[in-house]
Amino acid sequence: MISGGSNILTLWQAPGSALKIVPFVLFFNFAAGFAYVAAGIGMILKRRWARTLAIAIAAANVLVLAGLAIWILSDRPYEMRTVVAMSFRTVFWLAAAILSLPENKARRQNGR
Repeated sequence: MISGGSNILTLWQAPGSALKIVPFVLFFNFAAGFAYVAAGIGMILKRRWARTLAIAIAAANVLVLAGLAIWILSDRPYEMRTVVAMSFRTVFWLAAAILSLPENKARRQNGR
């Protein structure tokens, strides 16, 4: 959140480094950081709403990753670390969403 926030504030002031920034990914990651923290707290406290939030976060990450793919295929500038980071976040939240489903929780509790 801090890195994204500082990049948003200086997005149009840093001529060299801002050329490869993908604006919608930057804004998404900044905003999603708050949801990540809320979902993490909810999961630790075993709140039912955390499951819904994890699923929503996973879906949003998939959409942004698809948008990034379209951005790249449109031959626009990007950083490979953006691709890696978005891929990691997407896989993480997909796994968190799947593991938070009731049937998966029951399996883990029963040792299966």
